[in-house]
Amino acid sequence: MGTKWQSVAVLGIACIVAATVAVDDKGLSTAAAAPEKAYHHAWPPMKFGWRIVLGSFVGFFGAAFGSVGGIGGGGIFVPMLTLIIGFDPKSSTAMSKCMITGAAVSTVYCNLKLKHPTLDMPVIDYDLALLIQPMLMMGVSIGVICNVIFPDWLVTVLLIILFLVTSTKAFLKGVETWKNETLIKREAAAKQAERSSEEFEYMPTPTEPDAAAEQKTPSDEAESIWKNIYWKQFGLLAFVWAAFLALQVTKNYIAICSTWYWVLSFLQLPVSVGMSMYQAVCLMQGKRVISSRANKQTSPKAHQLLVYCSFGVTAGVLAGLLGVGGGTVMGPLFLELGIPPQVSSATATFAMMFSSSIAVVEYYLLRRFPVPYALFFTGLAFFAAIVGQRASRKLINLLGRASFIIFILSFFIFISEVTLGGVGISNTIHKMARHEYMGFDNIC
Repeated sequence: MGTKWQSVAVLGIACIVAATVAVDDKGLSTAAAAPEKAYHHAWPPMKFGWRIVLGSFVGFFGAAFGSVGGIGGGGIFVPMLTLIIGFDPKSSTAMSKCMITGAAVSTVYCNLKLKHPTLDMPVIDYDLALLIQPMLMMGVSIGVICNVIFPDWLVTVLLIILFLVTSTKAFLKGVETWKNETLIKREAAAKQAERSSEEFEYMPTPTEPDAAAEQKTPSDEAESIWKNIYWKQFGLLAFVWAAFLALQVTKNYIAICSTWYWVLSFLQLPVSVGMSMYQAVCLMQGKRVISSRANKQTSPKAHQLLVYCSFGVTAGVLAGLLGVGGGTVMGPLFLELGIPPQVSSATATFAMMFSSSIAVVEYYLLRRFPVPYALFFTGLAFFAAIVGQRASRKLINLLGRASFIIFILSFFIFISEVTLGGVGISNTIHKMARHEYMGFDNIC
């Protein structure tokens, strides 16, 4: 892992520390220190007009391309909901998680029956997901708290730094993959030319069995979807999701910042850390293998697994804080591990499906989005992701290249940096001009 990736992990940990310090500082300071204002949402009336049409158009293409890159599309959804539809920034973040969940569910449905492009395994790497997803979900819970506490200017700074690093890394990885694919295609063409010159002695007719076998192209779908799912790992992931959901629902009936509120919040630690540690021990002992990893001859070391888990927490914090998909971090990370683009996108989306749905429940309990709008845009993202998945599969079969998935990933991260960063800078300048409070808010 390069120093840039380690700096990204440190950035995520810094977010967590800053949130903790902010809570402590707000608890120790007096209420008169800053003119804190209560949160008031801005929900435009849901009526047919140019805003709905244009927003639906942008949201459809954002969900379609986001599902291909495995990043969710939050970098498109949040500015669209803020600038076009007219939601306030915090409500846009919550609505964005609804759309990401809808797109992730349909994408996972399409990927459950697909096989790995080169190995005899599913396109979703369940062992890798079991290592990352529990930490990702814990990070989402922290990110939702950070969304309430952090000032907009700090969120904007963190977003620009992170997206600049990840988009650059993804683009460079895409260029490298494109060059490797070009060499493979040239070698295959040369071998095909040699083979065709030597096979004039016997050419089977199209009606013979041998010719039919040669003309039949292998399918990328498994014979049975039930055999293509690793049910043990899937069950463990579902257990973590159910445990987090139960804790979040229970917290809704307890006073915020009470003793039991924080007890239930910290109960997420043994669930997430315990499951990831269990998977990490199995990987180090060789009982399980991240099969899609480039170097799978040797078991991963403890420090490597610790870095992977820290990235999971970082991705979750950013997902809950910014309303974007955790794939913004996980996608480039998986590619850096040598995982094929199709597997990287499918696995990142699979993990996001669990984490984003938890964020939706949390935002719903906090009443951060209107249900009619959420149902409409979630359904839109659901169908758009199906279109994106089918179009990408046809392009891969037609072009013989999967590197365009990496370029889509890099492009969307860069667009997210421009749109979200631009909106954040504009809001910060507006607040400075009006002399509004720009410090940390109190979650209590």
